[in-house]
Amino acid sequence: MTSQKIKECNTLIFSRLAEYLNNCPDFVSCEMVSETAQSCGFGREEAFRTLISGALGLYDDREMRDGYLRHMFRLLDAAQYESDRYYSEISLKPKTLGNWRIDKVRIKPYEAFVYNDPKVCTDGRILPQIGFFDREFEYPCIYQDSREWMMITPNEIETMRRPISEAFGRVVTYGLGLGYFAFMCSQKTEVSSVTAVECDEKAIRLFESEILPQFTRRDKIKIVRADAFEYAAENSDCDFVFADIWHDPTDGVAAYRRLKELEKPGIRYSYWIEDTLKLYL
Repeated sequence: MTSQKIKECNTLIFSRLAEYLNNCPDFVSCEMVSETAQSCGFGREEAFRTLISGALGLYDDREMRDGYLRHMFRLLDAAQYESDRYYSEISLKPKTLGNWRIDKVRIKPYEAFVYNDPKVCTDGRILPQIGFFDREFEYPCIYQDSREWMMITPNEIETMRRPISEAFGRVVTYGLGLGYFAFMCSQKTEVSSVTAVECDEKAIRLFESEILPQFTRRDKIKIVRADAFEYAAENSDCDFVFADIWHDPTDGVAAYRRLKELEKPGIRYSYWIEDTLKLYL
């Protein structure tokens, strides 16, 4: 494909996927997958890919099917995520404080979701990474009013693997959430402390009452109520900084740019979904 054609295909796949994920992510059902697998002699992953390709209106487009669709969808192992250390050790019960609420969200079998940053190919193709399970899966979530704001989905787990593996010394994280990053970093011998900077008092109170007491290394955790940008401008007493104060690229790009301008020499920085954010710069 020419570079212009690839740009057009990138735009098309993101547009079609956004519509699907926003409006009908659970369109493909267990029954549909079973029937397609049996009638076509496919495995479940290929059956799902066939069905969702049709739902996107792209199955008959050979360039899209071969160049994009066959590389985008993956059947994930729910047990792998359920055995994650945070999931295994931290038990979250429904709790409400003001306009904040802890609850569980269920992903249906064959419900599609983004599970990692897109893959960028050498020829310019951008391949969204879409996962699904073949059984129901639950993840914890904090709602602000009625909006899912802080959560620990497979996407959060996958996109935090690298910053967690890189964290060392005195760590600062902008954004508290459910404490996944802080928890995982606190387990590392290379990490001496984790300072979580959070501006919302109710989010801090929920975390301190329901989540932090379950941390095995809570002695390493310090919570500071402050604005992330003000803290970043005034403080440099750390070795590693991780920022996670956005929900997705729509609110993340501007914040990412602003934090990049506040970086200080001698500190290593990492940003949640940075690879994705760079696609929108």
